[in-house]
Amino acid sequence: MSDRFIYTTPLDPLARPLIDELSYEYESRYGDFYRQEGGQREMEKYPPELFSPDQGGNFVLLLRGGQAVGGGAFKRHSDVHTAELKRVWTHSAYRRQGLAAQVLQELEAQALRQGYARLYLTTGFRQPEAVGLYLDHGYTALFDTSLPHETYRHLPFEKWLRAVEGRPSTQTEADASWRHAPDNAAQLARAA
Repeated sequence: MSDRFIYTTPLDPLARPLIDELSYEYESRYGDFYRQEGGQREMEKYPPELFSPDQGGNFVLLLRGGQAVGGGAFKRHSDVHTAELKRVWTHSAYRRQGLAAQVLQELEAQALRQGYARLYLTTGFRQPEAVGLYLDHGYTALFDTSLPHETYRHLPFEKWLRAVEGRPSTQTEADASWRHAPDNAAQLARAA
């Protein structure tokens, strides 16, 4: 049985079991935090339309045997060159098979096809698996990684996919520019 990607919408019935499980995971990890902070729950923050190509986004599912085993999305971020990754997820029954990495690589490729040069994302301070995934795949942490993750509400990352005039041309240059402005990065992380 081979895996395949399909581009669709968060409203697709194929996505429902994956989204339900992701919602449960967020609630089990952050429910007390959301109640304490009075914040909106993650799955309620963004309307599905933001993940459509006509809005600058996209939503992908990784199917195995006709069922979603992983998925993810991106939406347009604050500038024309940047997409924001959201909802990169692997169904709990299919973890430890490298599927999240496959989804991440597919989203990167699609973001490039849609003209983006940079990916930005935040993950939660109670998701060490996600932190590891992004660090292992060339993303730069925009926060001080020597501090406990609980120091920040959200943990921001970025990855440059291609050069843009006036922007870093390589991930190494992006890393160097961040290292010269750790106070700005820490402020960004706290504000996110």
